[in-house]
Formats: sequence, C-alpha cells, structure tokens
Amino acid sequence: MQNITQHVPVSFTYEVRFTRHLFSTDNPLFANVIASASPDVARKALFVFDAGMHRHHPELFNHIRRYADHHTDTFVPVAEPIILPGGEEAKNNPVHIEKIHKAIHRAGLDRHSYVAIIGGGAVIDAAGYGAATAHRGIRTIRIPTTVLSQNDAAVGVKNGINSFGKKNFLGTFYPPFAVINDSQFLQTLNQRDWRSGISEAIKVALLKDAAFFDFLERKAARLDRREEKAMQHLIHRCAELHLDHIATSGDPFEMGSSRPLDFGHWSAHKLEQLTGYTLTHGEAVAIGICLDVTYSLLAGYISEDTWRRILETFANCGFELWVPELEHGIDQPKSPDSLFHGLQEFREHLGGELTIMLLQQIGEGVEVHEVSFDHYRRAIQRLKAFARAQTNIGIDQ
Repeated sequence: MQNITQHVPVSFTYEVRFTRHLFSTDNPLFANVIASASPDVARKALFVFDAGMHRHHPELFNHIRRYADHHTDTFVPVAEPIILPGGEEAKNNPVHIEKIHKAIHRAGLDRHSYVAIIGGGAVIDAAGYGAATAHRGIRTIRIPTTVLSQNDAAVGVKNGINSFGKKNFLGTFYPPFAVINDSQFLQTLNQRDWRSGISEAIKVALLKDAAFFDFLERKAARLDRREEKAMQHLIHRCAELHLDHIATSGDPFEMGSSRPLDFGHWSAHKLEQLTGYTLTHGEAVAIGICLDVTYSLLAGYISEDTWRRILETFANCGFELWVPELEHGIDQPKSPDSLFHGLQEFREHLGGELTIMLLQQIGEGVEVHEVSFDHYRRAIQRLKAFARAQTNIGIDQ
C-alpha cells in the first residue's frame, strides 16, 4: 500500500495595537478588537490580572465593568478576575494554571470566548498556557503592562510555565488573538521593571538593526531617566523586529535548533535559577548578552571598540553587569549548580545540536555549535573587570 502524505498549511494573523487608557468609555479599541471576530453576539471574557499591576490599579475591574456596560453587544466580563502573582511565581506553581482552568470551566467559556490577560510577561506566559490548554485553545487578548512584555514577551507566539527547575519546560505555541499595548500602565512601574525591558531591545538591535542600536546607545541615559518618547520608540521598534523575525524566519514554531532571538539567554535562564529568581529576566538577559558579547570579542568576531560600546550602553541604561553566580561551578560544568550547566539545559530545550548566537558585528549575529569553557571562563573574568571599573568599587572574590 502507498503511504499518504498530507501537507497542512497554518496561517495566523494578529495585530499589536498601541493606545492609552484602554478601558476609558470613549476608547472603542478593546470592543472593536472583539467585534472583529464576533460581530453578531456578545462573547464572554475572563480577565486575568497580574497582582502587582492590580495593586497599582485597584479600580481597574470597575473600569472594565463600566466599559462593558457601554459595549453590552460586544462582550460580557466574567464576574471576577483571576489574580496571579507577578514574576516567576506565576510560572513556578502549577496551582495557578489549575485556577485558570477551573475559572474557564465554571464560567462556561468556549473556543469563541476570550481570556484577556493584563500584566507582565510571566503572567502573560502562564495565563496564556492555561488558555491554550483549555478546549485546545481559547482566544487570548494580551494586554502587557511592562516594558519587557510590551516589546518582547507578549508579541510572540509562545506560552509557558517552569517545571523541574527549568525555564519554560512546559509550554505551547499558540498565537494571541490580539496584543494591545497601553502606555499608561508603564507609568506605575518601578525602576527595575522599567529598565528590564531595555535589554531585549538592545538584543534585537545587536542582531538585526545597527541603526536601532545607535539610537539606543545615544538615548541610554534618557531611557534610564524614563523619557517616555524614547521608550515608546524603543517598544515599537523592538516589537516590530520581533514580529518580523517570527513571520519571516521560516521557523515560527521552532522546529529546528536555531533560536537567534535567544541571544544571551542560555546563561540568563541559568542565572535566574541560580539567584533564586531575585534577578529579573531582563536583568539576567543584560548580563547574558554581555557575557556572549565578551566571548565574541575573545573568539575574534568583534573588535575591542565594538565590545566596549555595547557594554557601556548597557551600563548607561543602569544595568549591573556582574553577579557572583557567574562564577558558580565554572570548573565543574557538569554540575547542575554550575553556570555552564545552562548550556546543556539550553541544548535540551532547543532539541538537536547546541546552537549559540554570538555577535559578528553590530546588526549581525553568527551561530556556532561548539564553545570553549576556557574562553567563557576568560570572558567571565573580563566582564568582572569591566563591572569593577564601572562601579569603581571592589567586587568580592
């Protein structure tokens, strides 16, 4: 008998929209997004809130109720929102996913209903995973409230939670129905959360857009001083580059071993774990990128001047470029407590062969499949010396 071969094309379309005061009754955007797919009947919408966002905006669900009263023909909010802890706690405890599944079940949501997630990247990841695994996928509207989530975490096609001590061990590829960036939410961020998203913008600029890096280099101090105009350009261009990569890379669901947008992430994920998640994701990514940029220098890919420009840009944005955990177990790479064990975990997460992105020049990366522990040990010491010089204080040995 002959084999049967079937080709199933998959196409997704979603918009990333930008606004202010999303749930003001005179702003039709949220209602219009829902009406674009459900023009004839009001759909149920379950709201999931990030607890940190909720503390700063305690009246938000009352605003949503009033907004819904003006758009009763479009959507009906479920009686109460689900509130998840912000940060990695949202992704570390499976009880939060069960909570979302129960709420979806009890409210009678179906595949044409909506889960609207308002919060940072970790909450969007976790709640998106919950929505994607109920009824094989309920439409999600992501409303990111941090810089990192507006320019990176919320605009892609992935959802996930942590398990077995590993980042995003459980997850799905399930694109959002829409992403809505409301710049007003950024005003209540603390300085660390404001800054954290800048690292992902520097990352994508280093890989894809030298002119964008020049902008970030010039505006670094202004970004750290919370200049809104500069930040809005950063968010828009970073999101645009991420979306372009997802659409044009030829591998949106990561079937291969290449993950260029995970530049610096092999060590960043491990540093988050080694520090007990006291580092934010963006802070860890900043260090991870600087480590791989330093490795790129030692491997002969980039010049000393390029290396210094990049590290000084991170420093001028306010990032600390050193934590003692960088030296954890560097002489015992097979130990689970070693920074270098992150390379093995990264390879497992990718599948197939190890693929690490290094930098060939600003605006262009280069993939390698083998790395030298000795080079990385030297890179760690070089980064340590740079950080000491920047802070002008001693760093404990």
